Amino acid sequence: MQKIFYTFFSLVILALFLLVGCTVEKIEDAPTSPDNLAKVNSCEGCHTNYEHLKSDYTPDPPAPPGHGCGGDAPHYEPYDRVYLGGAGYEAFKNDIHGKLGCVTCHNGVDGTSDRKVAHSGNFTKEPSHIANEKCASCHPTIVQRTNNSLHQQGWGQKMMLIKRGGYGNQPSDFEKCPEEMREGYSKNCFTCHGTCGECHVIRPKIKGGGLTNGHSFIKTPDMVEVCVGCHVSRGGHAYLGVAPGTKPDVHLTKMGYKCIDCHSMDEIHGDGKVYDTRFKMPALPKCENCHPNLENKNTYHKTHINDFNCQTCHSQIYNNCGSCHIGTEDGARIPSHMKFKIAVNPIPDIKTNYKLATVREALSAPDSWEHYGVPILSNFDAAPTYKYTTPHNILRWTVRTDTTITATENDDVSHPDCAQACHIIKQKDGTYRNKEYYLFNSDLKDWELSADQNIVMDGRLPSWWKVE
Repeated sequence: MQKIFYTFFSLVILALFLLVGCTVEKIEDAPTSPDNLAKVNSCEGCHTNYEHLKSDYTPDPPAPPGHGCGGDAPHYEPYDRVYLGGAGYEAFKNDIHGKLGCVTCHNGVDGTSDRKVAHSGNFTKEPSHIANEKCASCHPTIVQRTNNSLHQQGWGQKMMLIKRGGYGNQPSDFEKCPEEMREGYSKNCFTCHGTCGECHVIRPKIKGGGLTNGHSFIKTPDMVEVCVGCHVSRGGHAYLGVAPGTKPDVHLTKMGYKCIDCHSMDEIHGDGKVYDTRFKMPALPKCENCHPNLENKNTYHKTHINDFNCQTCHSQIYNNCGSCHIGTEDGARIPSHMKFKIAVNPIPDIKTNYKLATVREALSAPDSWEHYGVPILSNFDAAPTYKYTTPHNILRWTVRTDTTITATENDDVSHPDCAQACHIIKQKDGTYRNKEYYLFNSDLKDWELSADQNIVMDGRLPSWWKVE
């Protein structure tokens, strides 16, 4: 697919397509193979002969249910996913990777028209899955760093399985999880967390998979086609302003920033070390990197700079985890939903500055992995179901930074005008304003109550707010 050049308005349109299911470009009129490629007794001869690919392919098995809030993945036929053609293939042939020869990276057998023979032995569909063998000879530093990266290994997700299942307390304990659970992780969670090729050569599996542009190697992945492909449910969903009543992030509308403008190569490739959560990654972008001296910008910052994270005031409602991770017939227990919640900082040992923070509801339930041989996660309460979150939907002015709201005669307790949009204000009729922004026990499902007791706001608000 050709790289998409877009304006702000076209980004929003593209994002809407992502939400409801993308329009898929089909290769309806693939060019007839030239005479010198008509023979299919080689890797190149086969994969450049579109008609042959259509006549000799294996149909996909039924897709698992539960593709999540981004909609079903676009469908590309197996032959469309492996066809070598167009400008992308020409670029690949002129690139150093195209001069290596197919079997150098993919193994298998060249010089045969028999598909089974060609793909026999140690053939590998995705060489970057064995990057130490296939990529490291030319890219040793990147491979060494990426081996343990969060992008490739998904340590944060794995740690939730490890902790909640009672299998240990460090990433290496993932191997102690039951084999069936680990296989379930690979089938579900690992569809996004991937390797070099899944950013630089092929489409994300969740966006249909297959070669993204005739096997060309893309140095800088396209934000919408690649990054948002995997990060659609939260990062892209929020950043592009997809949901009704939300606006695109100010970093997009004012600065035109793409993901890599904040998330550097050092962060994405990793530094070779293992981090059990992305919030421990030193290269993770921080607001103060671009906005220094925040505490002195205005009265609100001076008052609350150490009380809560920036998103507490400057993010909009955001999409919480949806039914995209556990591929069973029933999908995940918790469906995709929009809301905004503030709670006690769930990771005070990492984000040491904040007492409160924005949180998102994960989809975890004690029986989430029943389909994969674990009826109940024995240590489910080891982590809150509401996690620290940093929504990518920043605005300078949000419903909580609205300073035009004034007190009403119905207010039972007097609050300063600057706090009318964010404090919980009791009314004389017994109702409350702004209570929906905070996480209380009354917001929790039965299985969440024990897990979230350390972060709910019950009994932790100023007594003069009179919140019961």
